[in-house]
Amino acid sequence: MTISRPRSARRSLHVHLPPFEQLIDAHARELHRFLVGLVGPTEAEDCLQETYMSALRAYPRLTSTDHLRAWLYTIAHRKATDVVRRRSRRPTSEFDGFEPAAAPAPDPADDGLWAQVRALPAKQRAAVVHRFVLDLAYAEIGERMGTTEEAARQNVRAGLRRLRGEVSP
Repeated sequence: MTISRPRSARRSLHVHLPPFEQLIDAHARELHRFLVGLVGPTEAEDCLQETYMSALRAYPRLTSTDHLRAWLYTIAHRKATDVVRRRSRRPTSEFDGFEPAAAPAPDPADDGLWAQVRALPAKQRAAVVHRFVLDLAYAEIGERMGTTEEAARQNVRAGLRRLRGEVSP
């Protein structure tokens, strides 16, 4: 009787993944910039560490070396979405006689515009950050977000339109 591993645990013998540390070193700086644009400087470091932990757990099960950078960005984007969701669930008024913890002081470099960017819907926020923080072309934005170039362009356009409405007098 032969015992085989489940299909999800199998990996092709022809896949040669680079060392995990090498992958992280190659993309750490730009991932951090991406997360700062999505969740702000105070949450970005924790979000980056959670991204690394999730990626490390999943790394041995990868079946392809194609698009490793996009794979990391997908994980980072999901972790940022989790942070935004948790932030929106925090109590904002008195609860059982206790005041909620005060939010951390804003970064002086954050002039309010990035706070508005972080308030955008997830797809628009990610597209705007990819375009204006990482200075990516729309085709690459679409690839990283798992959409078409045109969808990436539309998300950036919609995000900018919303920002203009919020910022303009």
